[in-house]
Amino acid sequence: MTAFAALGITLATFGFMEFWAWFMHKYVQHGPLWFLHRSHHVRHPHPVERNDLFFLIYGAISAALFITGDNGARWWFWVGVGIAAYGTVYFFVHDVLIHGRLRFWKKSDNTYLRALNMAHKTHHKTQGRDGSAEFGLLWVSPKYLELARKRRQKLKSEKIKTGSEMGPG
Repeated sequence: MTAFAALGITLATFGFMEFWAWFMHKYVQHGPLWFLHRSHHVRHPHPVERNDLFFLIYGAISAALFITGDNGARWWFWVGVGIAAYGTVYFFVHDVLIHGRLRFWKKSDNTYLRALNMAHKTHHKTQGRDGSAEFGLLWVSPKYLELARKRRQKLKSEKIKTGSEMGPG
């Protein structure tokens, strides 16, 4: 397997996982597997929720592809790398940044990350399985990007006003 082919398979898998995660979230987690995903839509004091089983399932699939992939010689090893890479990004963006399950990454001023956060908060406005919107993770609707840009500009202009009103030193 060439490095170019391995990189291509990894990146294609990573990209496909965004579509797959959206599809599974909308039609499976908010459908027949709601009994597992519901734990993610209600407040609870537990550090672990039933919804975390999905993370374990994809981790197991990725691990199986690694183990049987002959240390990178077989194409499916690189599919496993793409799934693991997506899962890692998912963990940091969704669980750490958006939901704050680990408290080391509080907030970001980055417009894209703020837009992701807004879209996810829209998704969580409903606690039931029906009526939710915004099922993806990394792809964010342009309307949220625009909202995040406007908020950022507003905050900047407020800081400038406040700073100029204070005067020198």
